[in-house]
Amino acid sequence: MRPLYKFFLENIREIDQFTSVAKPVSALSVLIIIVLLAWIGHFLTRYVIVRIFSRIARRTKTTWDDILVNRKVFRNLAHLVPALIIYYSADFAYPEIHQNINELSDTAISMLSRDYYFSLSGFLNTIAKIYFIFIFIFSLNSFLNATLDIYNTTSFAKNRPIKGYIQLFKILIFSLSGILIVSILLDRDPTVLIAGLGAMGAVLLLIFKDSILGFVASIQLSGNNMVKMGDWIEMRSHGADGTVIDITLNTVKVQNWDRTISTIPTYAMVSDSFINWKGMEESGGRRIKRAVNIDMNSIKLCDTALLNKLEKFLLIRDYVKEKEKEIREYNQKRNISEDDIVSGRKQTNIGIFRKYLEMYLHQHPMINNDMTFLVRHLHPTEKGLPLEIYVFCKDKAWARYESIQADIFDHILAVISEFDLRIFQEPTGSDFSRAFLANKTQPVN
Repeated sequence: MRPLYKFFLENIREIDQFTSVAKPVSALSVLIIIVLLAWIGHFLTRYVIVRIFSRIARRTKTTWDDILVNRKVFRNLAHLVPALIIYYSADFAYPEIHQNINELSDTAISMLSRDYYFSLSGFLNTIAKIYFIFIFIFSLNSFLNATLDIYNTTSFAKNRPIKGYIQLFKILIFSLSGILIVSILLDRDPTVLIAGLGAMGAVLLLIFKDSILGFVASIQLSGNNMVKMGDWIEMRSHGADGTVIDITLNTVKVQNWDRTISTIPTYAMVSDSFINWKGMEESGGRRIKRAVNIDMNSIKLCDTALLNKLEKFLLIRDYVKEKEKEIREYNQKRNISEDDIVSGRKQTNIGIFRKYLEMYLHQHPMINNDMTFLVRHLHPTEKGLPLEIYVFCKDKAWARYESIQADIFDHILAVISEFDLRIFQEPTGSDFSRAFLANKTQPVN
């Protein structure tokens, strides 16, 4: 570009009206040409590179090259051409001398300054160097994003997310790039600036406190396999109950079941407790643990009429008959009459009902009989005797699981009266109304 600059300078000076502005007009003309060439070079390079690599990516069976193209890795590298054009054309207005400018006499400097700009070359070189750094930053950022996307396509990504590590590496690269840019602008050795940052260590620790804590927490979460993408977690202290949709250096995002999104600091996943339902999802069933309260005033020994009634039910017919036979033989051996309900054995309506529930649940197609299976009494309270169902449903999807659970308890509440049992509930207005009407209809003595 130096011969072109000289050509413009000589020809413009021959025009009398432009003699005084020949130097700046020549420099501006060459600058415009350099910028135009840089733009053309970038356009052609980007067009050729993107076109070639896009064709290669379409023809290959692998997906990683498609990801590199989509993340614009090669497009960002195309900026190297204009940066090189600017860098190698920066000295077009600098004189061809083979010694340091400080070694020249004032007269020589004055003569050269009529035709050349001594500082323009340094200015353009600074721009080119900063341009190179930005190309490096954007290219590496695109490459890291592509690396993350490629890693997420592997089977390891679900259990070992690396997004936090990628973000930490980006912070390191951006910080070092910032130091290089400052050193270029101040014309200082970057190692001196890095050494000076030691005095700012406390400030940097305060600024990047969350990032440092998040990085340590990310290592613990990943190393101990505590949580991963797609896990259902519950963390009540942060109002989170849903699926993990993103794990970054500083935050873990959870999409709750009401479609809201809770953001949890990554270090809180280590310092606080949370529930991960992954074990349930990977097991053979989802737990049903619910009780109905039986009115204890309705619990009684079964008389002949009730036994005859219960023998009509197919599920417990054989059980009632065999149990009654066993009890009769037991009482006969000990000469206990049927009227002696204290000394002998008798079936109870709640005992038969509990056995009925066991048989009903065993034959239910959606109950996993290979896992924990209990129909038990809990501690009696002032609200009755809790009869708890503790089983596991084969279908773990939330909506279907709730439907199956509801169907089971719909059936329990509907058939319990057939065993002469009542569900306990707090008295309501209708209960008091019936009691009032009953007392009102009684005859007065």
